[in-house]
Amino acid sequence: QVQLVESGGGLVQAGGSLRLSCAASGRTFSNWAMGWFRQASGKEREFVAAISRSGGNTNYADSVKGRFTISRDNAKNTMYLQMNSLKPTNTDVYYCAAVRSSANYIKNKSYEYDYWGQGTQVTVSS
Repeated sequence: QVQLVESGGGLVQAGGSLRLSCAASGRTFSNWAMGWFRQASGKEREFVAAISRSGGNTNYADSVKGRFTISRDNAKNTMYLQMNSLKPTNTDVYYCAAVRSSANYIKNKSYEYDYWGQGTQVTVSS
């Protein structure tokens, strides 16, 4: 079992930046592939970014490439999402997710993940 807690969301103007954090507790953090997803009310959860258990492999949705950066600090049991050049279309609830991984894989599909945080709201005003 692993518990995930997101933080760092908030209200920001278009063009601004936010850094989301996902703190994990429970079993060995470095054994887990991690990801960020977003979801609007009534819509399906959408992939944003993913990172392998070592941090060596990453992947991004096309809409955020060049603006968002996913990273992790296994010593601190924390994953991050640095969000730059934010747009109003980035407004959503953002969730972190975890799945145990036996190799340095990255996971892009929500159904591939076993554990989820409670979400943090990101609102970008125009």
